[in-house]
Amino acid sequence: MRINAWRKTMRPLISGGQCAVILALSFLGIGLLSAPSPVAAQAQYIVQPVAEMKVKQLPNGELFWQVESFPTLDEAKAAAPPYRWNSDTVSYDGLPSLTAEVAGKGWLFTLGPKGGATAGGTKVAEIGPVPPISAPEYLLRVNYGHGPPGAKTPIHTHPGSEAFYVVTGRLGQRTPQGVMNVEAGHSMNGHSAGMTMEVFSSGTAELTALIMFVVDATKPFSEPAKFE
Repeated sequence: MRINAWRKTMRPLISGGQCAVILALSFLGIGLLSAPSPVAAQAQYIVQPVAEMKVKQLPNGELFWQVESFPTLDEAKAAAPPYRWNSDTVSYDGLPSLTAEVAGKGWLFTLGPKGGATAGGTKVAEIGPVPPISAPEYLLRVNYGHGPPGAKTPIHTHPGSEAFYVVTGRLGQRTPQGVMNVEAGHSMNGHSAGMTMEVFSSGTAELTALIMFVVDATKPFSEPAKFE
């Protein structure tokens, strides 16, 4: 009697059918954990500011971005033209320029008239004319954008223009006017302020691009938008 009672008290707490159900649920849980989520699998387009400056005035006349490369950032900085506020004339002397180190090179971005060049630099692009804007203060910024094929930005606008020079890969831009693509070694001029756009990596290799802005510094740099 004692042995039979012991056997009754020690019988399994989970039946065979219940065990099978639990195992199935366990394997299902493992599968859910191991399956990539749509968010994790989506390619990311990363944008990093690398240089910026604010100015009260822009140079007169039609303006172009002169994009030049140098072996090092120090050489780019040394070659940058002066740009100083002249209180006597209430205007700036020289041309505004930005320097940055991207993709192992020094880069000089000068905003000025067409045909400009800097001693010691290799001119890779002249982009313009920059769509004119009027603002109490201007923000000049250079961003470094990169991402794998399929990576894209949210749909957005800027209070000014956004121009591109593609270092590697292929860049696509969608606007209400359609889709444009730019190959490595080429550039795309910016649109007027408020243009709705989506930027994406449209090639088969990693996209790397230099992005130049002239925007109203008193407004949000970027705002979400949608295509109508």
